[in-house]
Amino acid sequence: MNRLLGVFIFTAMLGWVASIILTAIHFWVIPMIPAGAELGGPMLVITSEWAYIGPVPLAAIGAVYYIVMIAMGSYWMTTKSETVERILLPVTAFGFLASLGFVYLQLFVIGAICPFCMMSAAATTILLAIELIVKYKGGAATAPSLQAQRVWATVFVATALLTMFAMWSLTVLPLPVPGA
Repeated sequence: MNRLLGVFIFTAMLGWVASIILTAIHFWVIPMIPAGAELGGPMLVITSEWAYIGPVPLAAIGAVYYIVMIAMGSYWMTTKSETVERILLPVTAFGFLASLGFVYLQLFVIGAICPFCMMSAAATTILLAIELIVKYKGGAATAPSLQAQRVWATVFVATALLTMFAMWSLTVLPLPVPGA
C-alpha cells in the first residue's frame, strides 16, 4: 500500500513538472511572441481560447492542483488519514473529468496535441486509478504510517529538483523565438 502511495506522490510530481513548464511558457514565452505570428502544434493548444479561465492559464491551475496532490499524498502516507482519502477521491475524479474534456478539445476542436497537456492528463488518470485501487484494497490504513520527517524531506527535495529540471527544460524545448 505504501508503494502505491509513493507512486501517487511521484505521479503528482510528474504532473507538477508538466504544469509548471506550461505555466512558465504562458508567463515568459507567450508574451514575447509577436502579434499575428502563425503558431502550430503544441503552441496552438497553449495559446487557444480554451487554455485560460479569464486571465489565468489552466496550466497554473493545474500546477496548484498537483502541488496540493503532492502535499496531500505526503500527508496521506504519513498519517493514513481516512479524511484525506475521502477528500482526494472526488478532487481527482473532477481532475480526471476535466482532463477528458481538455483531451477532447485538443483532438476534436483545436486539432493539435500538446504533449505536456497529455502528460498532465495521464498523471490525473493514474492518480484516480491509484485512489480507486487503494479504496478497493481496504484503504491506506491497511499499511503502517511512514516517518513524517523522511517523507516530507524526500518530497521537498524531489519537488525542488524537478522544478529546477522544468525550468531548465525551457532552455532546450523548441519554443517560438521572439522576432523570428
